Amino acid sequence: MQVIGKKRTQQARLTIRVSKNTLSFSVVDREAEHQLIYEPYTVKSGVSIAANLRQAFGESELLQRGYQKVRVYIDTPILLVPIEEFHEEDLTVLYQHAFTGSHSDAILYRVQPNLNVVAVFPINKDLKMVIEDNFQDVRFTPIMQPMWNYLHKRSFTGINHKLYAYFHDKKVDIFCFEKNRFKFYNSFQADYAKDALYFILFVWKQLGLQQMQDELHVSGDIPDKDWFLYNAKLYVKKTFLLNPSAEFNRAPITEIKGMPFDLLTLYLSK
Repeated sequence: MQVIGKKRTQQARLTIRVSKNTLSFSVVDREAEHQLIYEPYTVKSGVSIAANLRQAFGESELLQRGYQKVRVYIDTPILLVPIEEFHEEDLTVLYQHAFTGSHSDAILYRVQPNLNVVAVFPINKDLKMVIEDNFQDVRFTPIMQPMWNYLHKRSFTGINHKLYAYFHDKKVDIFCFEKNRFKFYNSFQADYAKDALYFILFVWKQLGLQQMQDELHVSGDIPDKDWFLYNAKLYVKKTFLLNPSAEFNRAPITEIKGMPFDLLTLYLSK
């Protein structure tokens, strides 16, 4: 891996992507082959993500460079609250009523001004402490934020309604917009293509979308992709697969193997 100067390291912002069973580190580096370095970390089973991250500081070349600024993209259950109904003092109680099992977590939030909502999400307190002990400047954000922003802009093209399904970390996030607001958002466990298609079609029906004219846009790590796309088109004629290379004009970082669509969107969408 290439060595960069101390000043550049201090100015750059490292990205740590955290999900239930995965960790990765990435940073823009114009001298790297793809203008970005992406370093997935092999998570050890039976050990907490916080403990894995502690160990990674002794193993990861990127973490050992001494970055002081980091953005932590975290995949945890999200509660969306309309901006006009959001009160910071009610944050923890509101979230814990919506999602059980989060009483030992720190509850954070990020305002989504373009969509008039606040995204409320938890982070394990031990994990939060590990990150804040090692970096001076920390930003916590749900991994769906770049996807929401990018696909919200896409939703204004054409006249048909659009439903989006993003596959990642053995889940599918399903959402759609109505002007500058969410019309629907939910996340489902989706280890199998048949389950994912069932959830998507259930939402499609619930929203009253039209089989022949409205659009389904799918992206990410789709299980049994060929089966899913073939069968989805039997029920929704205008089913489209978003290809990262085509979406982002064959940008070099789209060639990085295994890099999640949400990270590509983070770095490439404007």
